[in-house]
Amino acid sequence: MSNPEREPDEVVCEGRPAAGVELMTPREVPLGGPRAMQVRRTLPQRHRSLIGAWCFLDHYGPDRVAESGGMEVAPHPHTGLQTVSWLFTGEIEHRDSAGNVAMVRPQEVNLMTAGRGISHSEVSTPETTVLHGAQLWVALPDADRDTEPGFEHYAPAEISGDGWRAHVFLGSLLGDSSPVRTYTPLLGAEVVLDPGTTLRTPVDPAFEHGVLVDVGGVAVGGVDAKAADLAYVPPGAAELELEAGDEGARVLVLGGPPFGEAIVMWWNFVGRTHDEVVAYRAAWQEQITGADGEIVPDSRQVAPGRFGVVPDQPLRPIPAPGLPNARLRERR
Repeated sequence: MSNPEREPDEVVCEGRPAAGVELMTPREVPLGGPRAMQVRRTLPQRHRSLIGAWCFLDHYGPDRVAESGGMEVAPHPHTGLQTVSWLFTGEIEHRDSAGNVAMVRPQEVNLMTAGRGISHSEVSTPETTVLHGAQLWVALPDADRDTEPGFEHYAPAEISGDGWRAHVFLGSLLGDSSPVRTYTPLLGAEVVLDPGTTLRTPVDPAFEHGVLVDVGGVAVGGVDAKAADLAYVPPGAAELELEAGDEGARVLVLGGPPFGEAIVMWWNFVGRTHDEVVAYRAAWQEQITGADGEIVPDSRQVAPGRFGVVPDQPLRPIPAPGLPNARLRERR
């Protein structure tokens, strides 16, 4: 998914310790489409930019496609990250310049590795009437951020216990593990709790965790979180406690060890310096600009280059926004 803001903030991402569970509330961002589908963004925020290597989290829906226009994200570039797509309802077609064409469906994870550079599109299918899910990014560590682009799909089996059900799509939780490759240790799972259920599960104390509440309400380590809240749990705990309210709850549990690197994230690029981001932007603009100096009207006309060409996608590619007047801050 693209960051659709016309003037995206430059973000220097640096973790900081927390004394206890923090609640992070989202901000509304228009994604695009005929009627500007809205998403709720909880990462990054000014006071906390990463949870492990998780550096971006958009949560959307449930949206009736007839009213919102659905998702129509034309080809756009990425560097230095992995995208993680997770749906609760609906279906999205993914196409990328590495030649992958896949459907994003509920409880099936699609993970795209941008590495040195990739472009992709995401469009909800004509059959989709309600769209509801989350789009997340994972920052790649310095040693692996220039890796070749790639793609993995995985449909985790449901696991269950007394009053809960779960799908573990990255890492390990509740006795289940995902085979999907990541470049730093990560956790990603959907957990559904029946009304009044308390779930206590062992977790890696080296991890920091985030609990995104999709529907219902849940107390995370005794701190109440409502729908769309993201609860942050600092490292040190060997157990994660989730207590559902009277309506039950569905949450995404995310985690990983503190990333340990500062990153500069601007628009759809994760880099380390101002000059890198400027070069990424220039390379994309060069690929999508025709001989007449205008953005090509059809992504099949994009020139070969760092970000490749998304196959059989006629949508007009998304141009990069203008850079801010000030120099982007380099890593600290």
